[in-house]
Amino acid sequence: MSDTHPAELFQPLGQDDPATVGGYRLSAVLGSGGMGKVYLSYTLGGRPVALKVIRPEFSEDAEFRRRFQQEVRAAQRVQGLYTAPVIDFDTDGAQPWLATAYVPGPSLAHAVSAHGRLPLRSVLLLTVGVAEALQVIHGADIVHRDLKPANVLLAADGPRVIDFGIARAADATSLTSSGVSVGTPAFMAPEQASTGTVTAATDVFALGQIIAFAAIGAPAYGDGNSHAILYRIVHEDPDLSALPAELKPLVTRCLSRDPAARPSLGEIIEMCHSLSPAPLRQGEDWLPKAVAGSITERLRLPEPARTPPPQPAAAPTPTELSAPAQPPTAPARPAQPAEYPLRPPAPAYAPTQTAPAAPAAPAAPAAPAAAPGYPASPPAYQTPPPGYPTPAPGYPAAPGYPTPPPPHQPGYPPVTPQKSGPNGRIIAGAVIGGLIGIAVIVSLLPDGSAKDKGSSSSASGSRAGSSGATATAPGSPAGQNQNQKRPDPTPATYQGIDITADYQIMLADNPPRPTSGGSNGVHYNHGDLFYSTDMILGKKLGTDNGKLVVLNNAQKGSLETCRTETRYTEEIKLDQLGDGTEICVLSDAGHIAVVTYRGKSDSKDASNYITVDLTVWRNAEDPKKH
Repeated sequence: MSDTHPAELFQPLGQDDPATVGGYRLSAVLGSGGMGKVYLSYTLGGRPVALKVIRPEFSEDAEFRRRFQQEVRAAQRVQGLYTAPVIDFDTDGAQPWLATAYVPGPSLAHAVSAHGRLPLRSVLLLTVGVAEALQVIHGADIVHRDLKPANVLLAADGPRVIDFGIARAADATSLTSSGVSVGTPAFMAPEQASTGTVTAATDVFALGQIIAFAAIGAPAYGDGNSHAILYRIVHEDPDLSALPAELKPLVTRCLSRDPAARPSLGEIIEMCHSLSPAPLRQGEDWLPKAVAGSITERLRLPEPARTPPPQPAAAPTPTELSAPAQPPTAPARPAQPAEYPLRPPAPAYAPTQTAPAAPAAPAAPAAPAAAPGYPASPPAYQTPPPGYPTPAPGYPAAPGYPTPPPPHQPGYPPVTPQKSGPNGRIIAGAVIGGLIGIAVIVSLLPDGSAKDKGSSSSASGSRAGSSGATATAPGSPAGQNQNQKRPDPTPATYQGIDITADYQIMLADNPPRPTSGGSNGVHYNHGDLFYSTDMILGKKLGTDNGKLVVLNNAQKGSLETCRTETRYTEEIKLDQLGDGTEICVLSDAGHIAVVTYRGKSDSKDASNYITVDLTVWRNAEDPKKH
C-alpha cells in the first residue's frame, strides 16, 4: 500500500479557494496544473465529481474562452469505457469550469513514481485501454494533444484517459505565446514540438511514450530541461535499452519521427493481444497489489461539505415596533445553495411555506394613458396573493407588489397632503412667462437662420434614428458615448506560411501555425482560414469562423479596407488567385487579417500546400455572439 495517507490526497480548501463553483459545494482540493485547479465535489445524488476551475489568466483571454467552449462541447460527445465523461460545465462565467466523473485511482505518473515500473501484463492492458480511449476520442474529431502519464488514471477496472482536447483551448493563445506553458515537453511528438502540427498520429507518439514510461519506469527521452528534451525528441532516437524485448517493435513504431510510419490504434491493440501469452481481459487483478492499494485509499473520500441550516429571524423588539417606518431599501437576497447542488437555478424569491394555487383573477381594465405633459398616476396598491408570509419591517409584502403606505402611528403628527399655495402659483406663472418670451425671441430671428438650424436638427435626428446610434447626453464630453471608437491594435506580420491541404490556421495563434481540424485532417473546427481540396469542387480557400473578401488590384490591403468592405464570401476557388492577390479575413472572434497569396506547391512536390503572407490585427472588433 502506498505511504500516502488519504488526508494528503484530499487537501483542505485554502483561503484563496472558493466555497462553491457553479452551485457545487467544494469539499477538497485534488490537485492543480498548468490550466487550473481541480476540486472534489458531489452531485445531488451524492456521486463524487472532479471539478476543474480554469486559471484567471486564461479566463481573461477571449480567444481561450471561445476555444474552451468549443472543446468542452466536443468532449461531451466522448462516451467511452476508458474515458472520464464530462458531466457539467460553464464556459461563460467569471472563471470557466468543467466537471467530470471522479476516478478513484492514482495517475500513471504517481503509480510509477511510488512503486516503479509495471509488469508486462499490466502494461499490455494499460496500452489496449488507452488505445481504445483514443479511438473514441478521435471518433469525436478530437485530438488529445497532451496525452501523458499524469492524464492517465489507473482505476480498478482499467485505465481512464482525462483532459482530452482541453489543451487545444490554451494552445498558442496570447498566453502561451507569452510564456504560459501548456503540455509536457517529454511527451510531445516531433512535429508538435517543431512546427506545432497536431494530428491523430501525434497521440500515437504520446501513447508510445506512455508504454515506454510504464515498462521502463522513466521517460524514453530522458530527463532535464525542456529544451534539451525537445531537441532529443526532434533529432535523436529514444533510449529503449531497458524496455522488455517483447515491447520494442511496438514502441519503436509508435515513436517514429515520421507520423505516417506510426501504427494505427487498431494495429496497436492487435499487437498487444499477440504479445500476451493469455487473453487480455480487464479485471480487478490487472494492477500490482501495491498500486491497487492506492485505489482503496482514494475511495475513502472526505465528507461532502454541508450548508448550515438557516437561522430564524429574531423577533422585533418593542423599540423597533414603535420606531417610525423607514423607506424600503430592496436589499439583495443571498441565494442559499442546495446541500449537494447540480447547478440549481437560484430562485428569485423563496417563501417559507407553500401556498395553494389561487384561482386566476379576472383581468382588470387597462388604465387610461396619461395626457401629454402630465405624469402617470401611481399604481394602486394591490393585495398580495395568499400564502406569502408576513414580511419583516422594511421589506415589501411580496415580490412584485408595492408596499402600502404606513398607517398613522400614535405620537406622530398625521401626514397631510401638500396643497398648491400662492408661492407655487407665482413660480408656475414665471416659468410659463419665460417660455413665452423665448418663443417670441426665436420668432424674431432671420428666416434663414431659423430654417437652417431647424433643418439641420431634423436631418441629424433622422440620421440618428435610422442608424440606431445613441446620442451624447447633454453636458457630457464630446465623444464619450457608447459609440466611442476603440483604438486600432498593432498589426503582426508573418511571412511565408505554408498551409498544407486540409489544414487550417487560427488568427489568434502567435505565430499562426497550420493544424489539422480533426483526426483525419478534413473536418474543420471553426478554422479562421483553411485550404482544402475536393475531387468535385477543386482546390479552395475557406473559413468556418467568419468571412472572406478578395480585394481587387486597385485596393490596398489594410485594416480600414477590410472594415469597410461588404463583398463577403466564405470560399474562394484557388484558380481565382494570382501571386500577390490580397484577401481580407474577418473572424467571428474579432480578429482581422490581410492574407497575401504567394502561390502553391509544384506538381512534382510530394506535399500539396499553398504559401501565404499574413498581417493580423488581433481583437480589432468585438467578438460576434452566436
